[in-house]
Formats: sequence, structure tokens, C-alpha cells
Amino acid sequence: MALGLVLGTVAGCGGRDERDIARINELEGQLRSAEEQRTQMETRITELEALNAQLVSRLEALGQDVEGLQSERSSLQSSLTETQRALEELRERERQQQARLATFRQMLERFRAMIDSGRLRVRIFRNRMVVELPDNVLFDSGEAELREQGQQTLAEVASVLRTIEGRQFQVAGHTDNVPIRSRRFPSNWELSTARAVSVARFLIEQGISGERISAAGYADTQPVDSNDTDEGRAHNRRIEIQLVPNIDELPDLSALTGETGGGGGGT
Repeated sequence: MALGLVLGTVAGCGGRDERDIARINELEGQLRSAEEQRTQMETRITELEALNAQLVSRLEALGQDVEGLQSERSSLQSSLTETQRALEELRERERQQQARLATFRQMLERFRAMIDSGRLRVRIFRNRMVVELPDNVLFDSGEAELREQGQQTLAEVASVLRTIEGRQFQVAGHTDNVPIRSRRFPSNWELSTARAVSVARFLIEQGISGERISAAGYADTQPVDSNDTDEGRAHNRRIEIQLVPNIDELPDLSALTGETGGGGGGT
């Protein structure tokens, strides 16, 4: 997965929560700006309606240039309709963005204890909310069977994911660039995929519908840190559970991260 908003780190994130809150506040400022635009559009609609009423009065009182006035009125009505449609679209975008922010905050708070203990972090990448778990919490080195601690952690994660309605989740397995060659796993591709499938199956056992779960392995192709250090490689060995956005979700959450570019999780 690529760079994104880190709302908790595997090995302690320090003061990043304050930065994340600041970025959320920045997005709320954008919402306020949108509301101001909506107010301006509502004022314009009121003005157009008043002008429309004036034209009707002129038609009734003067009886002059009826055809021209009716044409002007038709044009005005068309403009009014377009403005109303644009206003409704703006309102819908505001509602969607508010709903997504509410979901994100809800996830952050419910995962707070797990974030603080270093068992996972929550971030945003390419408009997707991502729950990221280090491999050493879930698996022994070079293995794809869940450890007992990993099962406990995933059970807590599943209890939160079950409360999120109307969403699909993709489980993505990632490794560092150190080759693995075993009878079961000829390469990191097989290892990352097997780990993703193990997590997906466990989440289904925890009550999340299989229709809402997919799994994919990315080996070492999408690092989030350098593979030149032990710490960086540890960050790259991870499982991500991504909340797949709905097609009709127009608002862009990239403003929450303040970052662009970089590698990172699945598509």
C-alpha cells in the first residue's frame, strides 16, 4: 500500500493523532465552504423566482410582447431548473462526505485501544479507509496459519467491521523483498496470497458475509517503507483490510492525508 494518513502506528505513532485531527478539521472547512456555495445558490434561486413572478405580472398587466416575454420566461425557468439540480447535487455530495467522515471517526474510536497497543493502525489511501496489521501480530515468520494472538486481534477487528453496513472489504497480503523459497511457498507471491486468504476466511467465520470479502496477495510490489532497513521491512510485512468505496461516493478524502504519490496497498 502507498503513503496515506497514519492514524496509529505499529510501533507507536507519537503525536500523529493531532495531525490527523487537524486534517479532518481541514476537510470540515471544505464542507463549510460547500455550504456557503449552497447558500449562495439558494439566494440565486430566490432571485430567479422573484424575477419570474415579475414577468408573469408584466404579461398579465401589459398584454404586450407576449411571445417575447414568454420566451424570456421559458429561458429563466430553464436556468432555475438547472440551478436547482446543481444545488441538489451539492447537497448530496455534502451528505455523502459527512457520512464518510462519520464512518471514519467511528472506526478510529473503536480501534483506539488496538491502535494505542500497536496491534494495528488506520489510515486512508486513494479514497479508501485501510486497517493495517503487522504480520508478526498475525503470523509466525514464513507461515500463513493465524497465531492465537492474531485470531484474538482479528476477532476484535471483525466486531467493528460487522457494524459497517453496505461495504465490501478487500484483504491484501504484503511482504518485504526478502525472498522466500519453501515447498509450500515458492515465492512471496504465494505467501502473501495465502496469508490474505487465511485472514479472509477467519473474518467470514466471525460473521462477515463471504459476499463482502475478497482476498489478494501483492508480495513485495507495494511497499509502504524502505526495504533497506529492518524497521522498513517490518512495516512492509503486513495485512491490510480495505473498505472498498461505493461507486457513487464522489467526495475525495485525499485531503485528510496531505500526501500524494508513493506506493501502497491494493486497488
